[in-house]
Amino acid sequence: MKLIHITLAATALVSMPAFASKELASKSACLACHAVDRKLVGPSFQDVAKKYNDQKDAQAALAGSIKNGGAGKWGPVPMPAQAALSESDARTLAAWVLAGAR
Repeated sequence: MKLIHITLAATALVSMPAFASKELASKSACLACHAVDRKLVGPSFQDVAKKYNDQKDAQAALAGSIKNGGAGKWGPVPMPAQAALSESDARTLAAWVLAGAR
């Protein structure tokens, strides 16, 4: 039964239009500090995906960083917490970033 839920969740993420996540990133102010392929204030989404690539729990870890903010992983500028973002939206953004933000 758990496998069915995981399969359904993965199917939903794969079938979700890419613009939906870019729109969510824009609405959540992510694009004020991040770009897909170049460093702005924070690292590019592609660099984030590379950093988390080998991590088994990458989506959960990244979603946690998005919601809770962080400091010291990418230099001296801290990432502010996005505490008002739902857990679902944080996981959606994390999956989008890990997929190369396309």
